[in-house]
Amino acid sequence: MKHFLSCILLIVLLSFFSFRSDVSTFSQEAPLYANQTTLRLLKQEAFKRGEKLKYRMHYGWLDAGFISIEVKEDAREIGGRRTYHMVGVGETKGTFDFFFKVRDRYESYVDEEAIAPWIFIRRVNEGGYTINQDYVFNHYKKKVDVGNNAVYDIPEYCQDMISSFYYARCLDYENAKENDVFTINGFVDKEVFPIKIRYIGRETIDSDVGKIRCLKFRPILQKGRIFKREDDLNVWITDDKNHIPVRAQAKILVGSVKMDLTEYSNLANPIAKVN
Repeated sequence: MKHFLSCILLIVLLSFFSFRSDVSTFSQEAPLYANQTTLRLLKQEAFKRGEKLKYRMHYGWLDAGFISIEVKEDAREIGGRRTYHMVGVGETKGTFDFFFKVRDRYESYVDEEAIAPWIFIRRVNEGGYTINQDYVFNHYKKKVDVGNNAVYDIPEYCQDMISSFYYARCLDYENAKENDVFTINGFVDKEVFPIKIRYIGRETIDSDVGKIRCLKFRPILQKGRIFKREDDLNVWITDDKNHIPVRAQAKILVGSVKMDLTEYSNLANPIAKVN
C-alpha cells in the first residue's frame, strides 16, 4: 500500500498532520523570474475558485478513506503573477486507519494564465513513512529548485502532481478519437515523468452523484510495480466543460481499488447529469 494513494493521485490526475505552509519564503525568489519573457495564455473554462470535490476510496468491499481536492478562494501573487491555490488531502479511515494510517496533503500555486505551477508543497505520512517536499518552478528558465542547492531541467510548462490534474481538465477532448493518447509532462520525486492517457470512448455510468455522461480514459502505466497490466486502471471524467473525474477503478497486485466522486460544489459549468 505504500505510496498507493500518491500513485492514484498522480495517474488519475487527482491526489491524496497538520501543516502550515509559509509561502513568503518562496515568494522572495519568484520576482527574479518576472519580466524576463512572456508566458503562454491558456484560456480555461474547466474550474474556478471555490470549487470543491470529494471522493471515497474502496478497497474491495471496504471503505478505505477519502480524498478531497479544492481550489481555494485566495489569489496570491507570486513574482507579480496571480495564482490559483490548489489543495489535495487524503486520509484513511476505519480498519485501514488502524493498520495503515495515511495523512497526506498536497498544495500547488498555479499560474492563473499559464496553468503551470510556481510552488509545489508535499507532506506525506503513510504508515509512518514521511515525505516533505517543497519545489519552486521557474518556467522562464525551464528549471525547478527542489532545495539543498539542487536544480533540475524541466520541459516547457512542466506540471506537478496537483497542477497536472487541473491542466488535464483544460485539454480539449471534443474531437478525441478512440485510442488517441494525451501526454502531460510532470515532475515527481526529482524526475520528469510523462503522464500518458489513452482515450477509450464515451460511457454513461451510475455514480454516487447520479447517472453521469462520461469520457473514459486509460492511463498508460508502468507494469509490475502496482499494476499487472496496462489496462488495470480506468478513469471516467464528466463529458462537459468541467472534465471532473467521477470514477477511477484499478486492479492492483493485491486486489482492486475504486475511487468515486461523492460530493461537488462551486463548479464552473453544469455537470453532465442524465435525468
